[in-house]
Amino acid sequence: MRRIRGEDGFVGGFEALPFGFLVLVAGTLLLVNAWAVIDANLAASAAAREAVRAFVESGADDAARTSALSAAADALTGQGKDPDRMALRWSGGSARCEPVTATVTYEVPTIAVPWIGAFGRMITTSAHHTEIVDPYRGGLAVGGFTPESCSG
Repeated sequence: MRRIRGEDGFVGGFEALPFGFLVLVAGTLLLVNAWAVIDANLAASAAAREAVRAFVESGADDAARTSALSAAADALTGQGKDPDRMALRWSGGSARCEPVTATVTYEVPTIAVPWIGAFGRMITTSAHHTEIVDPYRGGLAVGGFTPESCSG
């Protein structure tokens, strides 16, 4: 048997290692970004739920909206999110037994690097929650309210 002593092709394929590393880094960034969007959606859902709960249990309309905005911001802060990226929209009013929907939209950057910050395009995620205004809530006109009007 004859041994080959030449070194031809010895480092062949070495250039694939940096390419594989770049693919690994890009894939990891993609997964982290996808998780950031899912996490922001869960935080927006919690913020919408807390906002509408604060609204339906509060007093007059202006105080209820202020209380709801504060509750939504607190829910986002509690999950480590920046409340400045949040927008809160309402549908419904403050009449007894009326359904009220809070929609929270939250913007997530495409790339967030620790110690450097967030940059790139923003992805918007949103969540909404609906509840019925408390029939016994204070500060509302009685009107034609009866306890039976809410049940059905």
